[in-house]
Amino acid sequence: MDTAHILQFVDEVVCTRTGKHLNDLQRGIIEGILKRQKYSDIAGTYGCTAGHAKDVGYELLQMLSDVFGEPVDKRNLKSVLKRQSTIKIALNNSNNIDGNSNTINYINGCSELPNATPDKSLSETPDFEDGANQVKIEMIGKLRMLGLKDEQIAEVLGLALEVVKQMDL
Repeated sequence: MDTAHILQFVDEVVCTRTGKHLNDLQRGIIEGILKRQKYSDIAGTYGCTAGHAKDVGYELLQMLSDVFGEPVDKRNLKSVLKRQSTIKIALNNSNNIDGNSNTINYINGCSELPNATPDKSLSETPDFEDGANQVKIEMIGKLRMLGLKDEQIAEVLGLALEVVKQMDL
């Protein structure tokens, strides 16, 4: 992904989580960190002191740690963003056996789980021979490998939590 797409991805995730978009300095800090710039160089570009840029950078990295549910610092920002965007892209591009796209627009990978209202129309014991359910069952293992918890997987796939927990790796 290029820098523009990375910044768009981070802005979308942060806005979804916090309700606020990244400001110019925050965007500049992310871009600068990815280019291995020092805070003093970033500050010069945005007309602020190096200390202010460093303070904003620290707060930004803490916010990203909360948003992504894993520690984020200058050294690992690139790998965290790559991993997090790959999870989103992988889920957006997953296909079922019929070739139809199962699109999931966004998965919140943070530790706070949303309060989901269970879909009462879903059977507690689905017919696993059904093609659509078989795809969902196969996706459980893939989503676990991407680091999602059983509660998140159940919500994303529309399965009962008990069904997801029954599927061992």
